Formats: sequence, structure tokens, C-alpha cells
Amino acid sequence: MKPLSKEEHLRAYYGTLFRVWGRQHWWPARTRFEVIVGAYLTQNTAWTNVERALRRLRAAGLLNLKGIRSTPLAQLESMIRSAGYFRQKAHRLKTFVAFLDQHHGGSLNRMFAQPTDKLREELLGLKGVGPETADSILLYAGQHPVFVVDSYTRRILDRHRILAANAPYDEIRHLFERALGQIERGGHDFKHSESSSYENPASAPEISNCVPGSGNLSGAAHSPSPMSLAKRSPLAQVYNEMHGLIVGVGKNYCLKRKPRCEQCPLQRFLP
Repeated sequence: MKPLSKEEHLRAYYGTLFRVWGRQHWWPARTRFEVIVGAYLTQNTAWTNVERALRRLRAAGLLNLKGIRSTPLAQLESMIRSAGYFRQKAHRLKTFVAFLDQHHGGSLNRMFAQPTDKLREELLGLKGVGPETADSILLYAGQHPVFVVDSYTRRILDRHRILAANAPYDEIRHLFERALGQIERGGHDFKHSESSSYENPASAPEISNCVPGSGNLSGAAHSPSPMSLAKRSPLAQVYNEMHGLIVGVGKNYCLKRKPRCEQCPLQRFLP
């Protein structure tokens, strides 16, 4: 059998994981601005720490543009302390709001109406915004079709010998966008996929015994939220789901130490 291309592997991963876990409902948030704040706060920290900071901001009525704009820096630092690097992150949130006010009249609608490449370049020009943060804002807050690459993505690609963990960010992003663009054109049901069981993951048998420990996991799924249910293009939806599914693999199976390969839904794809 002809070896699968990198793109075919990734399409098969998507089909396998989506069949097992279904929708992941990323990003969990009530508003676009909450997604943006979360994208800043999650840098170099666990999401549970971010959630505590978001709850504090929400309870104080500050989880909005006006709140971040008007809150004294020292108070904002105190509110987000649980997210770590709180001084840096508070200053960067202030910088983002100032950017929005100066360049887009304080309007998220106006900002997200920009072409994807132009807005991505603007975001990357902000202090503290790297490619993963910029793409998270574009995809999850703005519904722009950009794939988000994180450390889980790199680890899985490296262990499956698709790309090295230290491959350039945009090389990984473009690989996923080429691969997943084919899924979007074929639809989630994979009716237009090839006949091979690897290339037509929807025809693969149900995967059993893929949950570590006890209980049932569904990847990295969250409860539905206003932002996870927001209207987006089919392509943006596929990017959205794939990132959530990859996080599910990384958090539950493809661990940094002592990976649980035998239980992983992607075990059969390992070289």
C-alpha cells in the first residue's frame, strides 16, 4: 500500500478523533473579549489558573473592554494574579485595549472585519503576542480560518514522525491548513474520502478501551458556550475542532512523560 502523505495522516487523525470524541466546544467563553483575555492569560500557565482569574474579573464586572480600560494597572494585576506573570499580562491587556482604541475605534467588529493576514500582522506587532496567541484570537474570537499550533501539536507530530517538534510555527500551521482544507471540502462525514480504512477514518471500527484510568473522557471537551456555538465558516469550524481534539490527545495520552500510547485513539498511526 502506498504510504500516506503527511496531509493524509492528519486527515485520518481528525476523522478518528472526531468519531471517538465528537465536538469539543472550544473556546469556552461568553464573549469575544473574554476569549482575547483568556488567550493572553493562558500563556505559560494551566487553564485552571486562567479560569480563576476570569471568574474574578467577571465577578467584579471587569471582563469587558471598559473594565480593562478603566481599571488601574495595580488593581488589574491583583485580579489576574492566579494566572501567573500577572504584571506582564496586565500590562499587555492594557496594550491590547489601547491598540484597539487607536487603530479600530475601540470596536472588535471593526478589528475582526480586517483581512486575516493584515490583522494577524497587526496582532503579531503587539508586545507579548506570539503566533499561538495571535492565531487563538483570530480563530476563537474572530472566527477567522487560521489553525492554532501549540505544544501538544508539536509533541504529537514529533512522536508520529511527521514533523520535528522544533519545526517552524508557520510550517506546521500551513501543513494543517492544507490537510484540513480537504476535510472541509469533503464535509465532516468524509463521504469523499478514499476507500482505505486509514484514509477514510469514518469507516474505521469503534475504538474501545481508549480511556486512561476510570470514567469516560471526551478529549478536551467543554460544555457548550456562546463562543463555542458562535457562527463560523465550515473551514474555521474544522480548525476549531482539530485543535480541541489535539489538546485532548495531549492532555490525556500523549503526555510529556510516560505517554499512554496503548490507550490512545491514535495508537494505530504510530510508526
